[in-house]
This record gives sequence, structure tokens and C-alpha cells, in this order.
Amino acid sequence: QVHVVESGGGLVQAGGSLRLSCAVSGTISNFDTMAWYRRAPGRQRGVVQCELVAGLISEGATTYADSVNGRFTISKDKAKSSVYLQIKNLRPEEKAVYYCHVTDWGFAYWGQGTQVTVSS
Repeated sequence: QVHVVESGGGLVQAGGSLRLSCAVSGTISNFDTMAWYRRAPGRQRGVVQCELVAGLISEGATTYADSVNGRFTISKDKAKSSVYLQIKNLRPEEKAVYYCHVTDWGFAYWGQGTQVTVSS
């Protein structure tokens, strides 16, 4: 019913930049929160297993993991039902699958993820 599709991942050298995109479609009544999570390949989805890297709530407030603060920026385009993550100065240890996460009236939806690989 609800589809979340990420794109924009790829291979980047340390210090490089990427912009991840998340397109949301389907029956959505209200977007409560939007966020980006990441985990190492091979790990299962889950809040405990996935690190929250950036979040955006309805009133516009944002939150970032301490390790990415100042380098990552989350944004949205309501008209396009899209969420973005601008990433700057990537570090090798940040190689991971990045997932888009949205909530609507208490229901959570995840995308399949997009792979970000960082080379030294």
C-alpha cells in the first residue's frame, strides 16, 4: 500500500559527498516524522540494529547523530512526497545501507535501502 524507495547511493571516496533521495507513495494520511537510518550490510532492520543518522519532525525540528552533525542535512519536499539526505565529507566507517523511514499515524514504513560505499 505504501511504498518507500531510496536512491542516490553509490561508491564515494573518503571525503566525498552524496545526496540520497527517498520517494514515498501510496495511501498516506499524515506524515508525522521522516528519518534516515543506516546499518552494515547483512544486518536486519530494526531500531536497535539501525543507527538513526538524521530525523525530521512535522514542526520542522531536526535531529542528527553526534557523529554526523554538521556534515549531514535532512530535508523534505512535501509537494513531491520526498525526503533527502545531503551527505558531506563521508568517512570510511560510514559504509552502510541507508534506509528511509517515515511514520504516519503511528505506522512505520521502511524502504529497501540504498548502499553507500566509502573507499579510502
